[in-house]
Amino acid sequence: MQQVADWLEKLGLGQYAQRFAENDISFAVLPDLTDQHLREIGVSLGHRLQLLRAIAELPSREKDAAKTAAGAAASSVPQDTAERRQVTVKFSYLVGSTALSARMDPEDLREVISAYQKCASETVQRFGGFVAKYFLLYFCRCGPHRALIVSKQFRIFY
Repeated sequence: MQQVADWLEKLGLGQYAQRFAENDISFAVLPDLTDQHLREIGVSLGHRLQLLRAIAELPSREKDAAKTAAGAAASSVPQDTAERRQVTVKFSYLVGSTALSARMDPEDLREVISAYQKCASETVQRFGGFVAKYFLLYFCRCGPHRALIVSKQFRIFY
């Protein structure tokens, strides 16, 4: 926080050092400050403009160091936000099920499809996948490789 106080003094805005400290504004988060943030902590309009200009003029090396410090601090705090992950989605199909539906009683066909889905589900789960509705298969880690193995288990090829 002393680094921010020194920077504010250099700008002639040392009177805001206490407000920055009270709101835990470190040098690492300076590049993320907006006009609204500064308004919320009670910085006047002229001084907000002066601060935003000074933040924009920070050397890129200092901005990068500030962002890196902010990223390191953020990574130590648990996040409630979603994270992006690679997912492989595969559609599996029971070959001949359309022809079977024309020849079989609906209740019997349901039993055949249910048996297939049970077998498919067990196979997919063995390889770390997840069966969604009907025949949609999801794989996270090592997805494409595992989806191909499962396809071979089903005797279904891309």
